[in-house]
Amino acid sequence: MTKRVFLIHGWGGTPDNHWFPWLSWELKARGFEVLALTMPHADMPKVSEWVAAIKDAVGRSNARTYFVGHSLGCIAVVRYIVQLPKVAQVGGCVFVAGFSVFVREEDERLQNLNPAPFPERVRVRTAPPLSGEAQARMTSGAGVEKPFYTIPEINEFISLPLDIEKAKSHCPKFVTIFSDNDGYVSMEKSMEFQKALGAKAILERGKGHFTKREGVDALPSVFKSIVDMAG
Repeated sequence: MTKRVFLIHGWGGTPDNHWFPWLSWELKARGFEVLALTMPHADMPKVSEWVAAIKDAVGRSNARTYFVGHSLGCIAVVRYIVQLPKVAQVGGCVFVAGFSVFVREEDERLQNLNPAPFPERVRVRTAPPLSGEAQARMTSGAGVEKPFYTIPEINEFISLPLDIEKAKSHCPKFVTIFSDNDGYVSMEKSMEFQKALGAKAILERGKGHFTKREGVDALPSVFKSIVDMAG
């Protein structure tokens, strides 16, 4: 049976962003069927639409079905897996620059802050760089950048209830890959995500948010993780 790999891009992304084309080529050369999906309304994503798009593309999932997610695409894949029928299986997932889906109380309080009068003194981590309407919504008030988890366009991906244990019951293998200098996802959020999934963690040095703009147009750790998972 063919081993299938589905590539799920992040917010504002496309299937030919960053290292996806390189990964597609390398996996196809090893005999995998690779499908890089175009997620609907990438600049204004909705959980229901993204999960439905993955479901439609995959059809019947099995132990030879694998996923690679980048940034917001990681959460979309987990939410897809959670809604699978009880007997359905996934071979494994590799998540790059994923982040925790748990919003802490102190994070929620940030949503109620008024814009600071000295924005140059208040800088917090933001969502990945975007294009179009999503980019225009990245700032508010006096130009203070919002934390990625408070931005309305992606808030529902994080705030809606999620049964991580159910995801783990469908998928026995998770790998999370994160960088020590990601300007958009903190190490804390990456590690929370990794621990919740019980995933193998791979730390990359100096890869930022793993974008082509940051010089990342190939990512051997993802390729190796998928090959190892697939045996």
